Amino acid sequence: MVAVTLMWSTAGVVTRHLEQARSFEVTFWRSFFTVLCLLVILPVFQGRGVFQRMRQGGAALWISGLCWCGMFTFFMMAITLTTVANVLVTMALAPLLTAVAARVFIGHRIARRTGVAILVAVSGIAWMYGHQLAEGINFTGTLVALCVAISGAANWTVTQHAHAKGHDVDLIPAVLIGAVLSSLITLPLALPFQASAHDLGLLFGLGLIQLAIPSSLAVVCARSLKAPEVALLGLLEVIFGILLAWVGAGEVPGRDVLVGGGLVVGALAANELLGWRQRNA
Repeated sequence: MVAVTLMWSTAGVVTRHLEQARSFEVTFWRSFFTVLCLLVILPVFQGRGVFQRMRQGGAALWISGLCWCGMFTFFMMAITLTTVANVLVTMALAPLLTAVAARVFIGHRIARRTGVAILVAVSGIAWMYGHQLAEGINFTGTLVALCVAISGAANWTVTQHAHAKGHDVDLIPAVLIGAVLSSLITLPLALPFQASAHDLGLLFGLGLIQLAIPSSLAVVCARSLKAPEVALLGLLEVIFGILLAWVGAGEVPGRDVLVGGGLVVGALAANELLGWRQRNA
């Protein structure tokens, strides 16, 4: 799972080394290459019957795929609009937004510790946004990154609801559906293509190493690890991603991001650790 988070965190630093591809073209090629890679990986992990099962997956599978599409598309747009640190810190809100969505739409009770964590995390994001606004920094990219967190929260809420109804959603086929939809949506906006051979090589690497392989491995890890363990280890993506962009692309995170990000990540980690301790008490 640590290797998974390290692979996930490479998107920012790799994107900073693209020569000509920009915005929607970056999104299209990453999603397109993810589709090609998953078409090979899926039968290896789940057998050739996986595509037949996809056709029988029901509405929850396709809604989850639509959410993945939003996550893929908004993420790459945000990466091209703002710093890697801004994107990753904002995306880290997804588990807490999931708790709120599950309370509103499914009726799940929010534990007191989670409520406190939400308040602390929101304070961290408000600090980050407020400082950027005061300094006249365009935080459009950060708002787009918030759409990634919202899409992620919607995705997990849909899968939780389906599980409660006795219909588990297979997340890897949902990832494939999301990548296909993202490719189709961004193709018209990506034209005319400007990516160099160097860019295409890097974007293929993102499709394979940053999405297809780690997404498949994460599902395997989830069979052995408890949910809090997965959630805590998943926070390493924020740390790895910021460090890689710092070392590999010279993108130094601002003080506002470090303070706000510390509050968000600290709140998430404390919430998961306390929950884990209570369940094992």
